[in-house]
Amino acid sequence: MVGQRLIESLESEIQAVDQQLQALRQRHPVGQAQDALLPSVPGVGPVLARVLLAELPELGQLKRQEVAAWVGVAPRNRDSGQYRGPRTVGGGRAQVRATRYMATLSAIRRRPTLRACYPRLCARGKPRQVALIATMRKLLVLLNAILRTQIPWQEGYHTASSP
Repeated sequence: MVGQRLIESLESEIQAVDQQLQALRQRHPVGQAQDALLPSVPGVGPVLARVLLAELPELGQLKRQEVAAWVGVAPRNRDSGQYRGPRTVGGGRAQVRATRYMATLSAIRRRPTLRACYPRLCARGKPRQVALIATMRKLLVLLNAILRTQIPWQEGYHTASSP
């Protein structure tokens, strides 16, 4: 009984916050335009669009290497002297990376245009996690380009750039 009331209370608070966000987006013309462009990309839903706009306001203004580094999906080397360590990803904005990771998992399973990139990398001998991160980076770079050019997603975009 108490648990159900708590759940209902939290759901009503979530709805109130969503309404406030909607009102703020409608008052901000740039954010409204960006909010309309992001969901045009397969794999980008309302949650990812909100996280990207809130946590990465620079999106659309950065170079592709910069946006990958800011989110933490750019490979970093672990070299020292003659030692050549494995390349890893990390740093950057963890909330954006976590949300983008889940959206990429969903996109490579359900969207035919994005499903092509992941198996192609796996076929070239890349480990599955490396291929997933590379696909995630590719989508992030595409989102950056879409916001920079203000042109919505088109089917041919996925072949225009590589991870």
